[in-house]
Amino acid sequence: MVTVVDVKVVENNNTGESFMALVIQGDMEMVQSKQTGKFYATARTCNIPCTFGETMAAQMIGKTMQGAIEKIPCEPYSYVVKETGEQITLDYTWSYNPTPSTTVDADVVTV
Repeated sequence: MVTVVDVKVVENNNTGESFMALVIQGDMEMVQSKQTGKFYATARTCNIPCTFGETMAAQMIGKTMQGAIEKIPCEPYSYVVKETGEQITLDYTWSYNPTPSTTVDADVVTV
C-alpha cells in the first residue's frame, strides 16, 4: 500500500510547462546503516504526475492505493542532500508499481 502524503507543482524540464504531481509514500521500513550497523526507520517516497488541478490534487492527500514504491536502476546522476548540502552520485530512482513482485530487498526489513 502507498499513501498520498503531499502534492506539488512540477516543471517539465524539456518544455517548461508546469503540472501537478502526487507525492506518494510507502509503508515504514527498517534499514540498517552500512556505516554504523544501526537500524533506522524510513519510508520510500516518489512523485506521480496527475491531470488534477491543485484543488483536486490536494483532496487526494490521505488516500491509499494498492502497490509499492520500488528501487529502479538508472544512469548515474548527481544529487545534493538537502539537510547536509553534500553532493552524492546515485544510480537508482524510486518508482511506483501498482503490481509489485513479492521479492524483498536484501538491505530492507519491512515492518
